[in-house]
Amino acid sequence: MADKLVFYTNPMSRGRIARWMLEEVGAPYETVVLEYGTTMKAPEYLAINPMGKVPALKHGETVVTECAAICAYLADAFPQAGLAPAPTDRMRGPYYRWLFFAAGPVEAATTNASLGVTADAERQQMVGYGSHALVLDVLERAVSQNEYLLGGRFSAADVYLGSHIGWGMQFGSMEKRPAFVDYVARLQNRAAAKRANALDDALMPKQT
Repeated sequence: MADKLVFYTNPMSRGRIARWMLEEVGAPYETVVLEYGTTMKAPEYLAINPMGKVPALKHGETVVTECAAICAYLADAFPQAGLAPAPTDRMRGPYYRWLFFAAGPVEAATTNASLGVTADAERQQMVGYGSHALVLDVLERAVSQNEYLLGGRFSAADVYLGSHIGWGMQFGSMEKRPAFVDYVARLQNRAAAKRANALDDALMPKQT
């Protein structure tokens, strides 16, 4: 019997990224919805993720946290989904590049922008991403050259980086540049993305 996949999440979290990735993979999984401040901080869940945050993934006895790691793990655990280049494929380098660019410079730059934190010109060399504007310019070039980050080939890197761009535009930490809008629209038109959004939207608290 295949190892069971258990997905710990909340619909108002980065768990939406992992959900989308799970839907792209197509393997059956169980969803456990946790609440902020209560079940997310309960001893049972802290034994899985001591950070007390979601998402987390349990695959048999293997536990994976952090969205980029979950995306990369699932792509390798289910190679039949074709969501990552093989280790010997020359595109493995760009694949890693954009996954970790999103997890590092993009995450830091957009978080700092949301908090109103900026580094002056003299201190930008101390900041891993340099400046928020530089990150956006690099992203714009990356998503405007081809259909996906790896050319015509969709991958887990698109799931992760595309989610950051979509949320950045939604919450105002990224400019709605035409290249970003077009790229996110292509991604959100995927069947797996639509399924994932519908599943998470159904879990959202009902408005009274």
